[in-house]
Amino acid sequence: MAAKIPVTVITGFLGSGKTTLIREQLQNNQGRRIAVLVNEFGEIGIDGDLLRSCRVCDEDGKEITPNIVELTNGCLCCTVQEEFLPTMQELLKIRDRIDCILIETSGLALPKPLIQAFRWQEIRNGATVDGVIAVVDCEAVASGRLVTDIDALNAQRQEDPNLDHETPIEELFEDQLACADLVVLTKTDLVDAEAKAKVQSWLKQELRDGVKVVACDEGKISSEILLGFNAAVEDDLDARPSHHDTEEEHEHDDDINSINIVTDRAFEPTQLLTSLKQVIADQEIYRIKGFVNVPNKPMRMVLQGVGDRLETSYDRLWASGEPRQTRLVFIGQALERSQIEAALSL
Repeated sequence: MAAKIPVTVITGFLGSGKTTLIREQLQNNQGRRIAVLVNEFGEIGIDGDLLRSCRVCDEDGKEITPNIVELTNGCLCCTVQEEFLPTMQELLKIRDRIDCILIETSGLALPKPLIQAFRWQEIRNGATVDGVIAVVDCEAVASGRLVTDIDALNAQRQEDPNLDHETPIEELFEDQLACADLVVLTKTDLVDAEAKAKVQSWLKQELRDGVKVVACDEGKISSEILLGFNAAVEDDLDARPSHHDTEEEHEHDDDINSINIVTDRAFEPTQLLTSLKQVIADQEIYRIKGFVNVPNKPMRMVLQGVGDRLETSYDRLWASGEPRQTRLVFIGQALERSQIEAALSL
């Protein structure tokens, strides 16, 4: 019988740097055959496309299955049985061809309901949760927030009518930290050394004994640090308390929605960012991500936005025969498509 596949669960708020972290692992896999489950909010799989840089192959180098699986039908903690279970069952059929699995949860997901699924017989015999990684935005915490755009998490955080939730964002953050085997502190290059040290010190006070905090920039962290905890987390959940241990289910704010924009139009970066900043000012937009077709540029531009912070980079050349489309996903509260399209002159 093939050995159990080690699974690493990566949690963190919107824009904390989870996708960047996983992409770095794929690009520097040291020969590991890595499968990735991406839990996205929205129909267009931006994070999955960003990660699609390697494949699970047979001994002859022939692709046997795409290594990126996108789950876009709600957050994993709500759709474990509907989406996650059948996906894992398919991966377990080829577990002798996979060395490890990385699961990127959405900013909406609680870690424990997902991990509890690894106690199910259908999964337990073939996979184990090797470790849980909590990704934390250092700049946000140093600024006195837990996330770059606090409204994003306020709106997405589930409400429990039976408890007095004075600080719901803090509770979600505490759940992620309580379940973590390692905390990865991102965006440390955006703060000075003193602020970074204060954040690290504060985090250590919040964590279970033995849980380390590791700082990294642009997702650059050794797989020797990130993988190989052998924690069998599914058997250790009682030692990882959660604010939701007694809850049967939870709900997310129904007003959260996503708008997907796909167009053949090319955009000049400066003008696009100006337009997007106006959209952000006019609507409750928490997250923007996607790819942009830039005129007279052979490379695809990646756009990432959290709150009012917008960042761009170029990740690769447009492939031969690939449609040069601009594809953007807007996540926010009660978003109006017509206003977004008007701002982009579509």
